Amino acid sequence: MEYISTRGSAPTLDFRAATLAGLASDGGLYVPASWPQFSMDDIRSLQGLSYVETAVRVMTPFVQGVMSEEELRELCQAAYGRFSHDAVTPLVQLDHKHWLLELFHGPTLAFKDVALQLLGQLFAKFLAGGETDITIVGATSGDTGSAAIEAVAGREHIRIFMLHPEGRVSDVQRRQMTTVLAPNVYNVAIDGSFDDAQAMVKRLFGDAEVREKITLSAVNSINWARLMAQVV
Repeated sequence: MEYISTRGSAPTLDFRAATLAGLASDGGLYVPASWPQFSMDDIRSLQGLSYVETAVRVMTPFVQGVMSEEELRELCQAAYGRFSHDAVTPLVQLDHKHWLLELFHGPTLAFKDVALQLLGQLFAKFLAGGETDITIVGATSGDTGSAAIEAVAGREHIRIFMLHPEGRVSDVQRRQMTTVLAPNVYNVAIDGSFDDAQAMVKRLFGDAEVREKITLSAVNSINWARLMAQVV
């Protein structure tokens, strides 16, 4: 499976490289060069499967050439085994025609755990044993930051900086982000709104000089807190 940028001028990457790259170098998003097709029989065959097995069946075409089905299954089991409900995202019947999909059974109670718990497993697998480091920088109003930090806290070759507006996130989410005792987690409270935090992150990604410093830091071990202070 090959991935191309939505803006059309970035290099074509495989699943591993696209996952580690994040945004494409031309500012676009990486999407499959061709989308897998599922027949009605394929869809019917998912009936009765566990969440993990359903996830494996759906995602296997997207990781072809990089990961085997069994490797993907192991990562899904590790990611979704941390959820508090056996069904992971159970459907609850409200009345005779309405059902509710519960997405709060992950470790931070945020719906974003569904994606980010697996992403953390993918990062760990792709970076294990290598010399490549990645830096995650984000802005949050609460749930994104908690889920992202939980997914990568304590993992080798990963640093995460998360900006949030001081006094404008829930107390639970603030504690989830600021009480993580992992050396690779940097939580930054800013004076302003979520929009201000997001603007700082966008400015960082748009600043070629700062991006170069981040790239070189993996080799030179510069002071990360000082670098982020320059951005904020």
